[in-house]
Amino acid sequence: MQLSARNRLKGTITGPTLGEVMAEVTVDIGGGNEIVSAITRCSVEGLGLREGMTVHAIIKSTEVILGKE
Repeated sequence: MQLSARNRLKGTITGPTLGEVMAEVTVDIGGGNEIVSAITRCSVEGLGLREGMTVHAIIKSTEVILGKE
């Protein structure tokens, strides 16, 4: 797969949470870190996403906002 996005994180799905229209897919990216993607339920079903599946979280954004406590 060739993409212009440079931020790719390989991980394992630990649990999709399905709503009527939207879904949250949690991906364990290692080191005790997780990333959550909010996508349509149709996308989850179309891609056949399920717990234990290896996926790539691809992040493409025009800006990154940092916060400090």
